[in-house]
Amino acid sequence: MRQPLDLSVYLVLDPKLCAETGMVETAQAAVAGGATAVQLRHKTATTAERIALGQALKAALAGTGAVLVVNDDVDAARVIGADGVHVGQEDMPPSDVRAIIGPDMALGLSVESVAAARAVDPDVVDHVGAGPVFATPTTRDHKTPIGFDGLAKVIAAAPVPAVAIGGVKAEHAHEVHAAGAFGMAVVSAICGRPDPEAAARAVASAWAEAAQ
Repeated sequence: MRQPLDLSVYLVLDPKLCAETGMVETAQAAVAGGATAVQLRHKTATTAERIALGQALKAALAGTGAVLVVNDDVDAARVIGADGVHVGQEDMPPSDVRAIIGPDMALGLSVESVAAARAVDPDVVDHVGAGPVFATPTTRDHKTPIGFDGLAKVIAAAPVPAVAIGGVKAEHAHEVHAAGAFGMAVVSAICGRPDPEAAARAVASAWAEAAQ
């Protein structure tokens, strides 16, 4: 039985937004500020580059309690020894991913609709990323934003826990929690900020307040 990952304050790294500070340095600062999970998302990198970056992230996060998730690249996730891997609807089918990563690594899946959420197999997928809540420039090919009402419907339809993603920031924590999410995945709320640690602390504080 896989233990659920703590994705309550879930930083999704963006190489462009993090360019000035650095992805590893941003992750370290965010975790110091209260981020519970970090996703390595780098669409243009090679698998070898993702492995190198993922290993650096894993070393940086060692002993913090924060978990590391790799986006899309199942092979990199295996080599890194990541805590989880996340795939989209257009990526490898979740059942195929599970066959590769084995029974112990957490598997997340993006869902953008009630139909997609209902189709999730809880024996294969551990959690879903529900959204996008808002339009966001960090993902150019994202689906139509679903808003908080849509978020609540997608989460209600999913047979596994859900994190909200897509333009959500600290000020949205109450709405995200009220929609039934067990966490919020943030990108620009932390990446590219002058002080990523303070930015993460603001998100973590807002989430803790919303969850009371």
